[in-house]
Amino acid sequence: MNLLRALATVSGMTLLSRILGFVRDFVIARAFGAGLATDAFFVAFKLPNLLRRMFAEGAFSQAFVPILGEYKNNRSNENTRTLVDHVASLLSMALFAVTAIGIAAAPILVWVSAPGFAADAGKFELTVTLTRITFPYILFMSLVALSGGILNSWSRFALPAFTPVLLNIAFIGMALFAAPYFDPPVLALAWAVFLGGVLQLAIQIPALKKIAMLPRPSLNWRAAWADPGVRRVAMLMGPALVGVSVSQISLLINTIFASFLKTGSVSWLYYADRLMEFPSGMLGAALGTILLPSLSRYHASGNPVEYSKLLDWGLRLTLLLAAPAAVALAILAVPLIATLFFHGAFSADDVLRTRQALVAYSVGLTGLILVKVLAPGFYARQNVRTPVKIALISLTATQVMNLAFIGWLEHAGLALSIGLAACLNAFMLYRGLRQHQIYAPQPGWIGFVVKLLIAMTIMSGALWFGMGTESRWLQGGMLERTLHLSWLVPLGAGAYFATLWALGFRLRDFKRSAAQ
Repeated sequence: MNLLRALATVSGMTLLSRILGFVRDFVIARAFGAGLATDAFFVAFKLPNLLRRMFAEGAFSQAFVPILGEYKNNRSNENTRTLVDHVASLLSMALFAVTAIGIAAAPILVWVSAPGFAADAGKFELTVTLTRITFPYILFMSLVALSGGILNSWSRFALPAFTPVLLNIAFIGMALFAAPYFDPPVLALAWAVFLGGVLQLAIQIPALKKIAMLPRPSLNWRAAWADPGVRRVAMLMGPALVGVSVSQISLLINTIFASFLKTGSVSWLYYADRLMEFPSGMLGAALGTILLPSLSRYHASGNPVEYSKLLDWGLRLTLLLAAPAAVALAILAVPLIATLFFHGAFSADDVLRTRQALVAYSVGLTGLILVKVLAPGFYARQNVRTPVKIALISLTATQVMNLAFIGWLEHAGLALSIGLAACLNAFMLYRGLRQHQIYAPQPGWIGFVVKLLIAMTIMSGALWFGMGTESRWLQGGMLERTLHLSWLVPLGAGAYFATLWALGFRLRDFKRSAAQ
């Protein structure tokens, strides 16, 4: 398996999912507007979606994949299957219990997460109903994370990367075609969440059968818990869950800070974050996904040289793609925001305010993506505590910088704090890998960085002159802005990669096979 091809596949699927996410938001807004029903749905979906991010896609994957990689490398196929079966057994039983409790305690959960809804009995009851329908989503997505971890460990990256697309398709389909058959119509969105979870799990079953790793869960929890591999996964999950929670806590605190600023601050940060998610999701999450299984296998086989080389490859690829993306986001902030959001009630002032947040976010974009590459260097060695400690330090630094910046930079100060804290996080992870002699840079880094700087300078010039004045983007029509952006982005990308090619970069130099 060519890791560069795998990266392109995962990034492409992530891009497709993000595009469909924008379509989903448009369809929901058009079909349901903004009001009591949508408020109720978004609150109902918030908790299972948060649990998905923290548990399924975060802590569990970080704990399970390294152990699975070790078993795949050093144990028999039967031992690996047993581990998968035992993990699936305990996970399923725990998830069924959590789901049942969540459904039964839905009124309490709604009251805690949206206490203001209690003043309106109809709104409260609707939110409770929607919560009960959406809560099984955490069950499905945790099993999807288990299946995806197995498939990624066997270098089957395409299908797990595609599965998020199905949720957006379910949303779009239910909103467009099924809503009139529900009373109230917003129930269709809740069932879309349920259906999306089922589809994401179901699509993975044939692929798991093909590699003979379809889990066979049982109710014998004693035998499952007696498995040493299962206990090791459970021990790693504790600190991993803390680490994942840190980022969610940071976002929550930033929202609280923003709520004290002028009206619109929360929205400006949200729209800027949506744009930043494109490169961070396409590159950061994709690189982390493809690196972790191979790093785990190199660690299990006792191959520190290839382990270090793979980390070096990941770091070079990150700088090659993330650094120009960060610069381009800062330069093209107004063109991008104006083209995507400058419609209806979204004013020219909103564009400029969102630009401030996006430029601030772009300062830390490369650091944010580097964290996704450097942290697996610890996770693959079953060392979760070090990244967690560093994440806690970064969280503290974020809040200190929030207090320092918010007075004179307002909402942009909050975005800048997140970006700088991400850079601090990346630096500390890098230093830790070097200090523990896990990673040693390969020769040629100085020349590599110099060539990147030359290419980014030429790209920046092309984008700056091609963009024109910001006022032009605010005065032109939708079609004009779209057509301008459609040739401006390829111009910048073409200038960047053409310069790299002229400086001696070749695609074959970045090809790398996954660990076997």
